[in-house]
Amino acid sequence: MKPTEQQFQKYADLAIHTGVNLQEGQALVINSSVENAEFVRIVAKRAYEAGAKDVHVRWSDEDLTYLKMKNAPMEVLENVPGWKVDEVMSYAKDGASVLSIYAPNPDLLKDIDPARVAAANKAGGQAMKEYQQYVMNDKITWSIVSVPTVNWAKKVYPNATQEEAMDQLWDQIFKITRIDQEDPIAAWEEHNATLRKARAYLNEKQYKKLVYKAPGTDLSVQLVDNHIWHGGDTKSQDGVKFNPNMPTEEVFTMPHKDGINGTVTSTKPLNYAGNLIENFTLTFDNGKVVDFKAEEGEETLKLLLDTDEGARRLGEVALVPHRSPISQSELIFFNTLYDENASCHLALGGAYPTNVEGGSNMSEDEKAKHGVNESMVHEDFMMGSSDMDIDGVYEDGTTEPIFRNGNWAIDFE
Repeated sequence: MKPTEQQFQKYADLAIHTGVNLQEGQALVINSSVENAEFVRIVAKRAYEAGAKDVHVRWSDEDLTYLKMKNAPMEVLENVPGWKVDEVMSYAKDGASVLSIYAPNPDLLKDIDPARVAAANKAGGQAMKEYQQYVMNDKITWSIVSVPTVNWAKKVYPNATQEEAMDQLWDQIFKITRIDQEDPIAAWEEHNATLRKARAYLNEKQYKKLVYKAPGTDLSVQLVDNHIWHGGDTKSQDGVKFNPNMPTEEVFTMPHKDGINGTVTSTKPLNYAGNLIENFTLTFDNGKVVDFKAEEGEETLKLLLDTDEGARRLGEVALVPHRSPISQSELIFFNTLYDENASCHLALGGAYPTNVEGGSNMSEDEKAKHGVNESMVHEDFMMGSSDMDIDGVYEDGTTEPIFRNGNWAIDFE
């Protein structure tokens, strides 16, 4: 069924009030594809009605992205103009909220040389390093939502017509983000309360490490001392509550960059830089990926791992029950925002400093001593399943079951 104007407005309001939690007199920056212009206009209207002083849209276009990646000389791909950096930093320093509408075409760059894509990604990561510090340290409020696009919808529903695929994907998004409920904002507050219970339990436990067992996975993940579990809503450095990811079903914390050992196998495709990496395995030794293989996209995986030294280490460990609404849809979304919330996952690359006590105020040397991983990339990949067991290991070596058969083995009540 086609989305109604009321559903669009409820989704826009959810993004504004629960996602970024826009404050009166604050600017809003929207990152979006031109394909989502209709929804962006609704968000902008509702933002101004909520008291925004400015709504600035940073448009992208997949066709133009493809043409540039295919035809531009490497010297262009390897450089980001200073004005692009100045643009985002001016809004970040002004304390603007940032809403990203994430709906990539999973196959956009599949026939582009992965080395060209990697060069562009590396240049972007280097240029936007200061901006990423604002995001990863919650200096600003930010959120990510998704809106169907034709190419994405057809990837999820390949046997449907274009119109049917769009309508079906909208229907799934509205269910998963609770727009189909009478009061989505209240429903999200109830959901956030559940995630708060999970993270409070885990924060009190302070496990030394987590041990994962599943087909193709036998992995030990040491956690940093004084780690902090987050999940659902969080607070900016100014004390404003916001939801970074919508949807979200995870609680997550920080692994020690040198404390990962064993092998992990992916359970869902990773959509990275317009290419799919499928059925891949990573082997870790003292925190570093020392071996890898993939049935599809192995060259792209290699380029991701070779982005910088930190890209071969982990920056996040996240727990998601197999019975999450996204998993129960039995769909592969080819969209990390959705697929990561259907499955336990890990992230290659940089850690969020907020996942360790005092992390946002640590120097680079202090972060290194605490085991905080630094990298230009932060890429979540899915490795959970209904067959996964996870144990928490205490400092004295005793263990406690956390997950059994893909779901919580803990009663948080």
